Amino acid sequence: MAPTSMAQALNAALRDAIAEDENVVVFGEDVGKLGGVFRITDGLQDTFGEDRCFDTPLAESGIAGFAVGMAMAGFRPVVEMQFDAFAFPAFEQVVSHVAKMRNRTRGAVSLPIVIRVPFAGGIGGVEHHCDSSEAYYAHTPGLKVVSPATPSDAYSLLREAIADPDPVVFLEPKKLYWSKEDVELPVSTEPIGRAVVRRPGRDATLIAYGPGVPLALESAEAAAEEGWDVQVLDVRSLVPFDDETVTAAVRETGRCVVLQEAQGFAGVGAEIAARVQERCFHSLAAPVLRVSGFDVPYPPPKLEHSHLPNVDRVLDTLARLQWDDQPDTKWIGAQEGAA
Repeated sequence: MAPTSMAQALNAALRDAIAEDENVVVFGEDVGKLGGVFRITDGLQDTFGEDRCFDTPLAESGIAGFAVGMAMAGFRPVVEMQFDAFAFPAFEQVVSHVAKMRNRTRGAVSLPIVIRVPFAGGIGGVEHHCDSSEAYYAHTPGLKVVSPATPSDAYSLLREAIADPDPVVFLEPKKLYWSKEDVELPVSTEPIGRAVVRRPGRDATLIAYGPGVPLALESAEAAAEEGWDVQVLDVRSLVPFDDETVTAAVRETGRCVVLQEAQGFAGVGAEIAARVQERCFHSLAAPVLRVSGFDVPYPPPKLEHSHLPNVDRVLDTLARLQWDDQPDTKWIGAQEGAA
């Protein structure tokens, strides 16, 4: 095995999918000769030709609409929205047509489209380049929504998304493109719709996805230095959501914090918290809490560090879970006026 970045894993997934299925086509802004702004499609046009990987005009609604037509004609389009907020002009196509075609035709027409969206912050990008837009897509019936946190998941989930008969919004954490993992490709991980425990723990469950997973793991390590044994669960698939794995994990610990990079109000983290509260109520020893970005437009690059969740904010939230029912664990939340 060799160190493989998430960008390399995604490139390999696209390359293998194009090679194995003549109906797979990749297109979007600058994905051809340039290889994409993040070089995810690097070399695909040179290898497979302009019929299989090609550039489009700067018109996201046209990209999405073109993908609908190609999918209806039997192709499997994989389109790139260059940055998260660049995809908003295509949102009407995604919501009104991509997500609804199977239902509209009573199952007669499916749209095997993958919409790749580099999303979230952490790269010092300016306005329209660092939005966390997952809640818009997760709220739309008819779409599957996934976000990998590791190179191996990036490869496996993208291959499964391309093979899926229904549309998948594939959210790629930009700041993790250069993260590396010792992995030999091709690799198969858990399928779409399954969450995984990244770190075992007995005191609390920290739930995250995509860009939040490395921070969750870092926070769990910091918590261990305080004597707190924190479990980390990677959701991986926002839609469909793995209630079974999430519920089992929270019931093991009785305490839960949900971490997301996006602003807090009406976010995916709120849905996860509600589902945990409903299904684990009698197992919970404390309310389900959330850590998120602030409810403001994404800030300029120099203020990004103040907006994004960090280890200190996660630890402060974990401390609010305060417990006294485990004699071998002293929870510092008891110092903050706990009953």
